[in-house]
Amino acid sequence: METILNLLSLSEARRAEFLSAAQGQEQLFFDNGAQPDEADYARATVILGNPPADMLRRCRRLKLLQTRSAGLNPYDQPGVLPEGAELRSASGAYGHSVSEHLFALLLALMKRLNAYRDQQRGGAWRDLRAAKSLLNARVLCVGTGDLGSSFALLCKAFGAQTAGVRRNAELAAPGIDAMYGMDALDALLPLADVVTLTLPQSPDTVRLLDRRRLLLMKPDAILLNGGRGSAVDCGALAEVLAGGHLWGAGLDVTEPEPLPSDHPLWRQERALITPHVAGGNHLPDTADRVAAIALAHLRDYLAAAQDEGK
Repeated sequence: METILNLLSLSEARRAEFLSAAQGQEQLFFDNGAQPDEADYARATVILGNPPADMLRRCRRLKLLQTRSAGLNPYDQPGVLPEGAELRSASGAYGHSVSEHLFALLLALMKRLNAYRDQQRGGAWRDLRAAKSLLNARVLCVGTGDLGSSFALLCKAFGAQTAGVRRNAELAAPGIDAMYGMDALDALLPLADVVTLTLPQSPDTVRLLDRRRLLLMKPDAILLNGGRGSAVDCGALAEVLAGGHLWGAGLDVTEPEPLPSDHPLWRQERALITPHVAGGNHLPDTADRVAAIALAHLRDYLAAAQDEGK
């Protein structure tokens, strides 16, 4: 018999689907603030959700960890999962939420809404003149999975031209007009009016946008980061913005998180920072999308286990 720890946020209808999918198996739900204890973890064969990584070292019976997150850090580190355990993510659940958030940051920066809000606090009524538009703008999406592709589709709806950068340039993505490999990044940055990052963390993506690459961007370009904070050198970004380069930057992720209280990006007028809230369960449909992905993976796992037992 399987022991399934379900840590997901579920509607009553979704809970019923999980119960039906795992009939005859033990399934424990922890979606109302309750937490599994060490004994629960010790006998779990399947975990749905994001448990503390240190608890997983006790899960010697674990065969499947299905996260509610799109990223797999820190679960993909050596020794965290038992040998042979399968690790699956909820990739595909967050495109709607993250892309809308990044798009909101972009429009706010283009129309100088952050600066007008600063004026409002001082009771100032002053036209800040030039604004930007996505009509005929060149948008470069670095990372073209669910998040980057969803963002590109929004930009195209407003008249933008889109290019994408990914490891496999042969793989197309919705919303991307032209796809390139990572080796084309330096050539593409000077052409883009908007650069958005929606990358997972890997050794190749840490500080991908360092000072050199930030300065390759157009002087009036906009940078957005909604993937991993480590992809941008935040210290270099603060200095580049302070020097007058770039129209602005919208960051939902930073390195570290949160930034130290004395970090200059907090006080940079042309930076718009949100506290890693683009994803999560801030939209009602996100939790349901996560549940649908986890349910499909659980059914696949149980069907495979049943076939092996025959």
